[in-house]
Amino acid sequence: MANYFSILLVILTVITGVVWLLDKFIWAPKRKASKTGGSEAEIPYWVDTAQQTFPVIAFVLVLRSFIYEPFQIPSGSMMPTLLVGDFILVEKFAYGLKDPVVRHKFIETGEPVRGDVVVFKYPENPNVDYIKRVVGMPGDTVVYENKQLFIRPQCTGSNDNECKKLTPVPVEFKSRGEFVQRMAPLLRYTETLGDVTHDTLRHPTRQDQSMRFYTQPGTRSNEWKVPEGQYFVMGDNRDNSRDSRYWGFVPDANLVGKAVAIWISFEFERSPQDWIPTWVPTGVRFNRIGGIE
Repeated sequence: MANYFSILLVILTVITGVVWLLDKFIWAPKRKASKTGGSEAEIPYWVDTAQQTFPVIAFVLVLRSFIYEPFQIPSGSMMPTLLVGDFILVEKFAYGLKDPVVRHKFIETGEPVRGDVVVFKYPENPNVDYIKRVVGMPGDTVVYENKQLFIRPQCTGSNDNECKKLTPVPVEFKSRGEFVQRMAPLLRYTETLGDVTHDTLRHPTRQDQSMRFYTQPGTRSNEWKVPEGQYFVMGDNRDNSRDSRYWGFVPDANLVGKAVAIWISFEFERSPQDWIPTWVPTGVRFNRIGGIE
């Protein structure tokens, strides 16, 4: 849907821009030259509308294509960091400037770092936007076993002795029961990925379903070697997230931007018997407005 909206914005910008140029350099001079009775011919309604809307549409196109774009969180896969009803801002220039139609990167501005929350085009359906956290960088070895994340960074040394060993990502138990999934109180942990500290959720009884995970030739079912130019991503709600464990890696070309802030957050807590539509908010979570860790 986001792709179609971008294409529509480009088409509207081009059409209104062409009308504005034609009127400025061709039609307006003709109207002045054909003054009758001291008054200039009236500007056609559709031309006037194009002149008024062109700068607005062009501004929106530039803003959402190259600077910031709003997104809504539709699922709980990133709880507790992001909740259903959060509206976030995504920094589009964080990982390079791309044209809004074919998404070709024409200026390099940066790369993801471990721990970034990123929006990307779902590799199995590029028309769908996903949001997850970057866990594995290009060249990393990632292991997820017994709900514990292990990472061995890409080795840059000349021999194996200089390479770091597979080490567990530091975690610390924080609380239990703040979030509930399938009648079970979830366990909340604080996890440190690189320089980023954030919270994750674990289901207390649900077991890792390794046979369903995406696997690579020559690796175990819960081990992944991240290719160059790609990233391994996971949801913070570890037992309720379809991520790189299931469908593989995110190519750099699929990156949309970095999630940097929650600009508004709505609650949608309505019972099935409520006559008011479920999309109508029941409240605003003002305490959630701010940056994203």
